[in-house]
Amino acid sequence: MNATLLADLAAAIGAASGKPFVCAQRAAQGGGCINRAVVLTGDDATRYFVKFNDAGHLDMFAAEADGLRELAAACEIRVPCPIASGRSGDAAYLILEWLDLGAVEQPAELGRQLALLHGHVRDSFGWWRDNHIGSTPQHNAPLPDWIEFYRARRLSPQLELARRNAAPRTLRELGERLLERTAQFFPGYSPAASLLHGDLWGGNHGYAGDAPVLFDPAVYHGDREADLAMTELFGGFPAAFYAAYRDVWPLDPGYRVRKHLYNLYHVLNHFNLFGGGYARQAEGLAARLLAETK
Repeated sequence: MNATLLADLAAAIGAASGKPFVCAQRAAQGGGCINRAVVLTGDDATRYFVKFNDAGHLDMFAAEADGLRELAAACEIRVPCPIASGRSGDAAYLILEWLDLGAVEQPAELGRQLALLHGHVRDSFGWWRDNHIGSTPQHNAPLPDWIEFYRARRLSPQLELARRNAAPRTLRELGERLLERTAQFFPGYSPAASLLHGDLWGGNHGYAGDAPVLFDPAVYHGDREADLAMTELFGGFPAAFYAAYRDVWPLDPGYRVRKHLYNLYHVLNHFNLFGGGYARQAEGLAARLLAETK
């Protein structure tokens, strides 16, 4: 982090808080696979979490801030308050409230609160703006039909990116066949357009004080099963989380299969971002899903 960026961050914090911010300490933090991050501590001991990247990520950070505001307005789950986002020279940044994570885990409370979040529904699927899943653009132009939304706004763009990224022919062919048969996974099931976190893997939640915390969202309105599916993608959440969620809002039996359809989106995105073995994992998911169809 150069001096110009640090000065611009201090100015942005000062403008948002209404008092000058003098940085007394900065400490590098993990920023995930996409961004760099730092914690800034002021001379009054106030702390802020800052993510930054090249200037091309400005809209990604602005969309994340909008998503955090949407979640904060809709639910009990704690989210870091966005302080400011902007550009400094060749860098884009997002300044967030600092939350001291690491409290005793309360997975049952997280499950209960997530079910209540999903109770915030709209008449159409999507969101008022596009955002990002990781650093990949995520298209959210609303549609009234969930199956068409998932096909046109989720699977098709990822498959097209995979084609451009030289995905194996087998994966491309399986993906095209799956697009033709997507409707077969929804017999007798019409999901509500629930407000979703959108990127709910284990690394995007924590606990602060006596409250569950969600962060790094990719917000939109969609089938609530898509959020739950991703919680199972990388190891899963504790059993108490799922039990508490189902106590509030039981799941349709078809979730057992549809969760793989929803996780295919994220595995394809991981291939498009990182390559490697994600192509084979996506092929396995697609083949498994096609075996469920006629």
